[in-house]
Amino acid sequence: MLRSRIIPCLLIHDDGLNKTELFKPGKYVGDPLNAVKIFNEKEVDELIVLDIDNTVQGKSPNMEVIQSLANECRMPLCYGGGITTVEQAVHIISMGVEKVALSSAALADFGLCDKIATVIGKQSVVVVLDVKKARWGKGYNVYTHNGTKKYSKKLEEVLDEISNHEVGELVINSIENDGQMCGYNYELSDLATSKLNIPVTMLGGASSYDDIKSLIARHKIIGAAAGSLFVFKGRLKAVLINYPNREERKELY
Repeated sequence: MLRSRIIPCLLIHDDGLNKTELFKPGKYVGDPLNAVKIFNEKEVDELIVLDIDNTVQGKSPNMEVIQSLANECRMPLCYGGGITTVEQAVHIISMGVEKVALSSAALADFGLCDKIATVIGKQSVVVVLDVKKARWGKGYNVYTHNGTKKYSKKLEEVLDEISNHEVGELVINSIENDGQMCGYNYELSDLATSKLNIPVTMLGGASSYDDIKSLIARHKIIGAAAGSLFVFKGRLKAVLINYPNREERKELY
């Protein structure tokens, strides 16, 4: 049975964890494996790890790093960053990763999602869309390469395309809310959940557990992902890996 999930999202930049703001490289927050170890202890629902260098730099996924993460991780792990072939996706799943995330490669050819799903199952294929409200006109634009390249189709068109392919989950990331801790974009969550019959995860803007509670209350079944909320503490944003405990989670779901 599907249920809501509370999901830390970790970004890898220059082989370390980095917390971006408005998609610009921000603060170094530590070693990825150390963060995974702490999240293990906190019994998180799921973990998303995205290498934000690979696509921009034209690099393939670092299989050694992924294997280390998979070996350490005791929760379901979704990995994305530089995946462009069926073979890469299969290799990553074979190492113990539960899901592979695609962005620019999916937008270039949604048939790749179909091919990957045929081998590893639709439930393990995730599409990540980085979006920003259109400056002129209505709707949202979709971007790739860390928000530097605008895709030719608007978000609603892309959602229609996703519904026609073997995609098991959508992660929709608000560029304008990234690192701002201003709350989730409900216009985006309403649009995505109304257009799709697959699990949707929202990322960008969570500032408190109340934001997570409000998102889940609004949609009942949804993924509430966050970066800053789970790696920073306090007004000065001191680095502190955190996550709601069992009792707190009962109040959020």
